[in-house]
Amino acid sequence: MQRLKTRPQFQAALAGATVARTAHFALHRCALGAAPESGVALFDAPDVWLGAMVPKRWARRAVTRNAIKRQIYVLGAAHAGELPQAAHVVRLRAAFDRKEFVSASSDRLKTAVRLELAQLFARSRAPAPPAASPAPKAAP
Repeated sequence: MQRLKTRPQFQAALAGATVARTAHFALHRCALGAAPESGVALFDAPDVWLGAMVPKRWARRAVTRNAIKRQIYVLGAAHAGELPQAAHVVRLRAAFDRKEFVSASSDRLKTAVRLELAQLFARSRAPAPPAASPAPKAAP
């Protein structure tokens, strides 16, 4: 598993489809062959690429942001064999309730993050639900 490091790599992965969501996280995926307009290869090896975005807006303290990122990379490495060779970004999209998780980096918070990330990676493997067909119109 490779880690995303540059801004263009993150932008390319975020431009891809959102393949899974949970209450707090979203997983974005972009095929490695999707080349930017500049023609520069962003991903030099065909592998699973993973990046973590934990905005300050949703996790105010650096301790919390770093703990969440560590959990993302640990679980990402554990599930790397199940993910396709593509660029993936796990993005925190909502804050964890500060009333429930008082400490900035508690074992309870890490466990909650780990369980939700496991759900996220499991949902990314599940086949997409079939598109609902429009209901037939009634004759007037």
